[in-house]
Amino acid sequence: MEYKFTIDLKPITKKNSQRIIKNPKTGRPKIIQSAAYMKYEKQCKPYMPHITTIDRKVNVKAVYYMPNNRKVDLTNLHEALHDILVHYKVLADDNYKIIVSTDGSYVDVDKWHPRTEVTITDLETG
Repeated sequence: MEYKFTIDLKPITKKNSQRIIKNPKTGRPKIIQSAAYMKYEKQCKPYMPHITTIDRKVNVKAVYYMPNNRKVDLTNLHEALHDILVHYKVLADDNYKIIVSTDGSYVDVDKWHPRTEVTITDLETG
């Protein structure tokens, strides 16, 4: 089985601009995601496929189309995408027992239409 969908938003990472806040309960510092990432995560919702949560071995191929040639870390883009897929219950988890590979993933440039094209391939179906 294979699921294909496109997130028609400029891809962003979780790592950039994290914020340190004071935990109101403990008074200790706490790292939270940037406002930009939190907004991106919410904006991704309508692009998520409406499927039964996947809890089997899959390959998650992602082609990230960025608006320019600025350097971006593919691993950080994957981390954000995988966390969003778990958040919206497309995947049960993003550990190595479910996402066993990201074969075919890469970053490209599309100045006029930045987006993420995702293909999730079930590796356990015959």
